[in-house]
Amino acid sequence: MPKDSPPQITLYSKSGCHLCDIAKERIENVRRQTHFELNIIDITTDPDLFERYQERIPVVFINNKEAYVYRVSEKGLLKKLGAQRPWWKRLWGR
Repeated sequence: MPKDSPPQITLYSKSGCHLCDIAKERIENVRRQTHFELNIIDITTDPDLFERYQERIPVVFINNKEAYVYRVSEKGLLKKLGAQRPWWKRLWGR
């Protein structure tokens, strides 16, 4: 991946998964603060993915490396992406 291309985040999930919905929401919150490409993959559309992940979802990959399983931390995701929070959030500790 070229250095100037944005990070790639892949979220493996399926419908009806409460933790997947929370992970998507947190990823979208981070997306408001920094740029990255997001690919959401429904594991039920691919038998191999379904076999691999089944109930082990959500799974989040950053640039093809597994970063999170089950729960996503917004602060941790920002850090893994190398993003700086806006100055006013750093100042007020949010």
